Amino acid sequence: MVRETGLLPYRLFSPSTPSDDAPLIVMLHGCTQTPEDFAAGTRMNAAAEAIGAHVIWPEQSRAANANGCWNWFEPYHQGRAGEAAAIVSVVGDVLARIGGTRKVHVAGLSAGGAMAAILGAHYPEVFASVGIHSGLPVGSAQDVMSAFGAMRSGGDAVLPLAVPAIVFHGTADSTVAPVNGASFLPPDMTDADRSEVTANGRRVTVSRAAKRGQTLATELWQVEGLGHAWSGGHHSGSYADPAGPDATAEMVRFFREASIT
Repeated sequence: MVRETGLLPYRLFSPSTPSDDAPLIVMLHGCTQTPEDFAAGTRMNAAAEAIGAHVIWPEQSRAANANGCWNWFEPYHQGRAGEAAAIVSVVGDVLARIGGTRKVHVAGLSAGGAMAAILGAHYPEVFASVGIHSGLPVGSAQDVMSAFGAMRSGGDAVLPLAVPAIVFHGTADSTVAPVNGASFLPPDMTDADRSEVTANGRRVTVSRAAKRGQTLATELWQVEGLGHAWSGGHHSGSYADPAGPDATAEMVRFFREASIT
């Protein structure tokens, strides 16, 4: 990966054979992670290479947060300012460099998932869809204390997502309560279509519900026995569980569907 400069430090993965039709994917790491660590665990670059897609890996500075967390729990960063605006600026910088008419999608893990949700709620003109893994709803906390409360018991969204989302959450997540994942299903949804699949002996409940006015349904993948880790991830990265289902593959599939709707 090549380190670029801008308002926010980031890495940019460029595929060997870029495709103008491929989605541009933004990946937001979790607390204590780096872009390199997150890339190793999710293997998103390999998935992007296969379809000719670019991947942006923004990096939170330790000066902004000692643990490297995106400050999703502070009101200043929960709208069209602060870290959310900085990430959008990075997207603009990359689009100017690579050209094309690609649609942009953002995904994140934990604090990165919570920040991805903020972007999906406030920047529908930038992001066509979002991927949220073990994240929290927009505005579910206003400070560190309420953040821990939302992580422990679940939080209420003050603003719904404005774009379709694919959400992964483990039923055994003791860091961010699984109820947070369910909160992303659209509040004015049609009846949810639920099915069960099995991946490496692990039961997964998949719920799909379309928000009125949206063609693509939001998906919630509730993974039995998964803790606070990227589903189907590689052990070379932190917070990654090699057992399926493969969250990276499913997110790429969802992003490609969202790019043509």
